[in-house]
Amino acid sequence: MEFQHVSVLLEETIEGLNIRPNGIYVDGTAGGAGHSSQIAKRLSFEQGGRLIAIDKDPDAIQTATQRLAPYPAAQVVDGDFKDIPQILQRLGIPKVDGILLDLGVSSRQLDTAERGFSYHFDSKLDMRMSQHGLSAYDVVNSYPKEELIRILREYGEEKFAVRIASEIVRAREEKPVETTFELVELIKQAYPAAAKRGKGHPAKQTFQAIRIEVNHELEHLKECIDKSFDCLNVGGRFCIITFHSLEDRIVKQMFASYTVGCTCPPDFPVCVCGKKPQLRLITRKPIVSGPEEFPVCVCGKKPRAKLVSRKPIEPTAEEIERNNRSRSAKLRVLEKLEG
Repeated sequence: MEFQHVSVLLEETIEGLNIRPNGIYVDGTAGGAGHSSQIAKRLSFEQGGRLIAIDKDPDAIQTATQRLAPYPAAQVVDGDFKDIPQILQRLGIPKVDGILLDLGVSSRQLDTAERGFSYHFDSKLDMRMSQHGLSAYDVVNSYPKEELIRILREYGEEKFAVRIASEIVRAREEKPVETTFELVELIKQAYPAAAKRGKGHPAKQTFQAIRIEVNHELEHLKECIDKSFDCLNVGGRFCIITFHSLEDRIVKQMFASYTVGCTCPPDFPVCVCGKKPQLRLITRKPIVSGPEEFPVCVCGKKPRAKLVSRKPIEPTAEEIERNNRSRSAKLRVLEKLEG
């Protein structure tokens, strides 16, 4: 089966990266090379332009290698986006001009039954993006009940987590839960009748939670942002596309941490740190004796980055009509201001 993935927010992402022909860019989630191809065709290898396309899915690596072959500026690397700094160091690249992460599960991963990502197909429980290591089968059949409840609540925001975990534990005492449809049936049994009539598939949040646990998605996202920001040149852009609230919350908060306001002491009447140059009225009455213990700014920091757009960029109605899987996508773009 050919690796298929319709790239969401494609034009918006390319614009967000602000690509220069001689720039160096990283696509940390190459997938079917949709975004990567559009980046690569805008680069000039003769002028020093480079694209490092990274993925940990063997199928994606094969597809990206084929689709990026016409572009001499593109290089495909088998790896995890959390390891971007190490990959760049290994390639002898000190800094880059843009980093892209598209955190969506590819259409091929969802639509290939044997990958075990989808509750619409019956297959062995798997959900491993890298196709090795911890699997969904391991999580479902070996995690203690309390740990199952935790991941269903935290990663799936599943309000029936206790009931679902209890049903899984009961079933696996008789025999292992081996397939996606076996798990779906247990989830349906755990759901109250009224909830089954609600909007959406009852297994959606549980499958999301298990997939996130199997692939350590949230931990790797935090690690990537934290470590990869320093790999950007001044003026470089960090673009991340998310598809659910847990990812978006992490990106929003971590991006905001690079753009924080004044950190001078609260009793210092004038902001001098340069992060938010404004006066602060501490009291309506004159201060008789000033805060001599803070004669100069104690934080000495300026914003390290700025948000290119205050609000996340979302797909247009036309894009959602063309590709329904884009409906929950959000793009956030950060620009580095200083080294």
